[in-house]
Amino acid sequence: MAVLAFILFLSIFLLILYGFPVAFTMGGIAMIYGICFLEPSSLAALPSRFMWVMSNNILIAVPLFIYMGIMLEKSGLAESMLESMAMLFGRIRGGLAISVVIVGALLAASTGIVGATVVTMGLISLPVMLKRGYQTELATGTIASSGTLGQIIPPSIVLVLLGDTLQIPVGDLFRAALIPGILLVGAYIVYILIVARIKPEYAPAIPREEIKAFQKEGYLMKMFQAFFLPLLLIVAVLGSIFSGIASATEASAIGAFGACLLMIVQGKFSWKTVREVGQETTKLTSMVFLILLGATTFSFVFRSLGGDRYLIELVEAAQFTPMVFLVIVMIFVFVMGFFIDFIEIIFIFVPVIAPILEAFGVDLVWVGILLALNLQTSFLSPPFGFSLFYLKGVAPEGVTTGHLYRGIIPFLLIQLVLLSMVFLFPALFGL
Repeated sequence: MAVLAFILFLSIFLLILYGFPVAFTMGGIAMIYGICFLEPSSLAALPSRFMWVMSNNILIAVPLFIYMGIMLEKSGLAESMLESMAMLFGRIRGGLAISVVIVGALLAASTGIVGATVVTMGLISLPVMLKRGYQTELATGTIASSGTLGQIIPPSIVLVLLGDTLQIPVGDLFRAALIPGILLVGAYIVYILIVARIKPEYAPAIPREEIKAFQKEGYLMKMFQAFFLPLLLIVAVLGSIFSGIASATEASAIGAFGACLLMIVQGKFSWKTVREVGQETTKLTSMVFLILLGATTFSFVFRSLGGDRYLIELVEAAQFTPMVFLVIVMIFVFVMGFFIDFIEIIFIFVPVIAPILEAFGVDLVWVGILLALNLQTSFLSPPFGFSLFYLKGVAPEGVTTGHLYRGIIPFLLIQLVLLSMVFLFPALFGL
């Protein structure tokens, strides 16, 4: 029976690589195996699993955070933030690229949606960076990597899903992710400053005359709208979680309501926008929950066939230490990130390895942060990094796939270095 569980796992994995829809592949193939190889009475427990998923309070945060992110995207927040930040750092070489990183981090803390951030930043900042003489590789690498900060900087949809899959509090994951997220932003900025120092022509400064002209036209009000209001929303969401006033689910409701208020203050609120945001939120949420229900079916059948017990026995027989097993898991997740989406990895792979890590007594919050950092690399890893696809779709003519691949490699290496440090020295990161 245990062998059947791994044939099930391999079947689903191969079909997803071939291009079949994830939710229906996981749920459909698992049901076929369940009907053929399990007792009919055992399948009676499956509906209660579905009801547990649909009534799980933690997962209410998913549509609310998605709603908050899309609402902020529609508000034009990114454009005003980037313009103001560019003028703030424009006098130093690489200042525009640094602005992109900081705005990417702020958008990550405001939205947590990678695709929306990369597309928005690509449309707004890439033409400007190229026009000002930035090297194409540096410009594309900066935008693509900054857009993925929503994977690790809370509130992150990835952390919400990992918290549910690993059965650990999402608030704990949010707290633990804060320091690695900030350090990753700092590492990006240091790299840009080093490149601008060694190769000044790759990252020119903005002319002083242009900065002075910007500062004459309602400078303080622009800075207030671009930074104070978004920071107020971030503090309201994360502060309510970290202070213990609200759970992650309650904070997501605060964020969704705050995004609406922010749009009203900026004078861009309309019922048409609300309808569009609602429609996009429904589509994204439906996709996530369909995959989740398919993953629930897979996990139920896999465990009923004895796959989890067999895997634990296999690891024990191989006499792996917890750290060796975790290294193998991280390598596997990194390689899988080249081929399949992070949601698929979370819902297919994490439920399989979670019981083993729990049996080893490994801190699952630490594991969650390692997985989040690792999954972030999946958005940037050639040839199938989704951030690269998003950016290529909105890039101006003349920006090739080769530019994207070459530009992302230094930022990918930075992420791997940080991932290694969090693995080797968790205490330094408060883990």
